Amino acid sequence: MDERGWFARTWCEKEFEAYGLPSRFVQCSASFNHRLGTLRGMHYQAAPCQEEKLIRCTRGAMFDVALDLREESPMFRQWIGIELSADNGSAIFIPKGVAHGFQTLLDNTEVHYSITTEFNPSSARTASWNDPAFSIAWPMPEPANISHRDATAPWLESL
Repeated sequence: MDERGWFARTWCEKEFEAYGLPSRFVQCSASFNHRLGTLRGMHYQAAPCQEEKLIRCTRGAMFDVALDLREESPMFRQWIGIELSADNGSAIFIPKGVAHGFQTLLDNTEVHYSITTEFNPSSARTASWNDPAFSIAWPMPEPANISHRDATAPWLESL
């Protein structure tokens, strides 16, 4: 940081490899969300098209959630949530088998995704954002805006 602003490296192949993380992303995507309280998630891709994601908020702010759906994981059914914003510059890495979602904390929030696997519509899955088996503590308990797909996603026992 200096008088001009700031500069940051958002991804480094050698650093990711040193931590055993993927060093190749094959697709980048972005989403723009007009309204505060918009909820997207909980999305993941089923095998054999499981994906890993590096998520950053490039405008606005959001509460980002990673939900572990790996049955062999000691974190199975547990979630973590962090605030990502254009101001804090933070990012989160989402591993294979972990569902991802977020709720916007400001109007006009933009999200950038770097993804390790091409999107495969037949492998796309959604877990319920409000499943009591997960008890995700969303900042706004009722989304201001949510897609039909996300609003009607199945609970864990249906997955």
